[in-house]
Amino acid sequence: MKNHAICFVCTGNICRSPTAEGVLASMAKRARLAVVADSAGTHGYHIGEAPDPRSIKAAARRCYDLTALRARKLERNDFDRFKLILAMDRGHLEYLRKSSPCPNNPNIQLLMKYSSRFGEIDVPDPYFGNTAGFEQVLDLIEDAVAGLVTSLGSKDISREA
Repeated sequence: MKNHAICFVCTGNICRSPTAEGVLASMAKRARLAVVADSAGTHGYHIGEAPDPRSIKAAARRCYDLTALRARKLERNDFDRFKLILAMDRGHLEYLRKSSPCPNNPNIQLLMKYSSRFGEIDVPDPYFGNTAGFEQVLDLIEDAVAGLVTSLGSKDISREA
């Protein structure tokens, strides 16, 4: 069985990207897919911190456990370690492409590319909003990650992490 090595990227790695990491780990386990799920931030604001408590609570209400996750900053070797690097929004997609040793790498994508209901939109940053924003972000992430899991099960996009 091959590992699908996937990293989600947002700004501080305490809201959107760890939520996506936790959702993917759970959905992949249920689908019996071997996945190496990770997340990182483009900035080192929260290195070593747990996800935002609002993210943890929203995820827990849907049976996703984010409590063991810790924020880290994206590293240059992540471009080699992961088969897919999925940006939470177009700004981070552009940042990843500019930062990559291979700017035209087709495996740097927008997470919402995999969405079945919402299209290729940005996952908004809920950090400065209210609790409802974290629920909305989780709705978007669950839909896109479900599409990603389907895609992982149907084609070979894996590389050992």
